[in-house]
Amino acid sequence: MARRKLVYEGKAKILYEGPEPGTLVQYFKDDATAFNAEKKATIDGKGVLNNRLSEFFMNGLQRIGVPTHFIRRLNMREQLIRQVEIIPLEVIVRNFAAGSMAKRLGMEEGTPLPRPIVEFSYKDDALGDPLVPEEYIIAFGWATQQDLDDIVALALRVNDFMAGVMHGVGIKLVDFKIEIGRVWDNDFMRLIVADEISPDSCRLWDIETGRKLDKDVFRRDLGDLADAYTEVATRLGVMPKNATNITKPTLIN
Repeated sequence: MARRKLVYEGKAKILYEGPEPGTLVQYFKDDATAFNAEKKATIDGKGVLNNRLSEFFMNGLQRIGVPTHFIRRLNMREQLIRQVEIIPLEVIVRNFAAGSMAKRLGMEEGTPLPRPIVEFSYKDDALGDPLVPEEYIIAFGWATQQDLDDIVALALRVNDFMAGVMHGVGIKLVDFKIEIGRVWDNDFMRLIVADEISPDSCRLWDIETGRKLDKDVFRRDLGDLADAYTEVATRLGVMPKNATNITKPTLIN
């Protein structure tokens, strides 16, 4: 049987043509990148962890009525997803000042924000994913005002769910980013959560110690990234701690 057709390869994932029209197979790589891929490494088991964690969060969102592209997990590194038209924006939700926001505004990292703040950045690695105001988004036709209102509502629902789940296992949800896709049911367009939700796309700090359990471990050379992600997965009961000690599987044809 012929090997699956590659549709797209990004820094952390590969998309292959799915078994049915309108579907894709999303494969999670072990590659870790930071600073727009200026820093790179291969972290054994990272793809397995992100696949399982993204499955956990997407399923949880669907249970509370937040639509996502996730259909089912296929194996340790792959999941079947619905094909969507990705809106070219990263949707960032911040609960505490950290990262670029703290630097941009001269705030101490970890400062609680008065309310969750939703920001948008334009998805373009060559430009460094610059922040963009709503006026740009509407003027350039990336999304309508109604789309933006719906995206903010979706992002805040994701935030409520994620913050609650993380708090329950002693983890502070500092911030996260998601992507939103468009799907059509006949002539009716819907917006759904797409891409992934994992420690790659979140800032997660231990509530008691402030220890970082996200990609900042890699960005800032704070220890072993796989250990940090395994800690998150273990606390959430997603997978046993030794489950990352596997060899990279061959893609199923």
